[in-house]
Amino acid sequence: MGTFQLTTPVVFIIFNRPATTERVFSAIRAAKPPELLIIADGPRSRESGESEKCAAARAVVEKVDWDCKVLKNYAAVNFGCGKRLASGLDWVFSQVAEAIILEDDCLPHPSFFPYCQELLARYRDDERVMTISGNNFQFGRRRTADSYYFSRYAHIWGWATWRRVWRYYDYGMKLWPRFRDERRLTDIFAGLGTVDGQLQAIAGREAVRYWHYAFEHTYTGKIDTWDIQLIFACWQQNGLNILPNVNLVTNIGFDDQATHTRQPGSKFANLPVAAMKFPLCHPPFMVGDVWADTYTQINNYGWPEGTSLD
Repeated sequence: MGTFQLTTPVVFIIFNRPATTERVFSAIRAAKPPELLIIADGPRSRESGESEKCAAARAVVEKVDWDCKVLKNYAAVNFGCGKRLASGLDWVFSQVAEAIILEDDCLPHPSFFPYCQELLARYRDDERVMTISGNNFQFGRRRTADSYYFSRYAHIWGWATWRRVWRYYDYGMKLWPRFRDERRLTDIFAGLGTVDGQLQAIAGREAVRYWHYAFEHTYTGKIDTWDIQLIFACWQQNGLNILPNVNLVTNIGFDDQATHTRQPGSKFANLPVAAMKFPLCHPPFMVGDVWADTYTQINNYGWPEGTSLD
């Protein structure tokens, strides 16, 4: 790969965990982005000691010791996971046209940065591609020798995207009722499965049921999040997401301090990372990998007990 110089802005999303913030910030510091945009939520008034934890996390990112433009978007009060990240990323893409995005518990391998930067440039003007992720949840399964594959799923434990994509993002999901009533989820999952017709039927039915629940409860406010809206934005455009064929980011935040990742024994906690090899081997086809996506639907999003592709 030769000497790599990071020229892409990096977004760092922090809250109240100075220990994990320190570890991820160390990885960012090693990459030396020329521009660092920091999003922080404010402390919850009902949580004793959280003001001090938020202050400690913000103190970590004061340690920028390389040539870097630092922009901060700090909330004085708590907006919650969904609204804070959505509004923060609205701000990011009012400032920059593309960015690499890390949360305070997403620890990247050094090769994550050149991987993102190269693909941001390669697909900058390709409206088919929506996001670039550092996550691989295939647990060793691999279909090709390419460096990455295309997926319907947008994984966000370390990712990158463009302003052109974010313009489709809508925290309130105002298009969901029409999407729901026109049964567009059935269209999306019509091909999910394998050559086994029965398994294909089960796959599509279960996926539609899962995502109908997720979208409906996010739309009505029963689920407080921001990333389900991102998946919805991708699907309404029939977009492709890039996932690496090795895992480039590990989530170090599975504990009782997390908002969503509170199961320390999860198979997704602290996944090993590996180096991406360069030069990248680009897939010759702009086609989503249904084989990999079916496995993801089973392992990430739920499946009838006893059903497996292995």
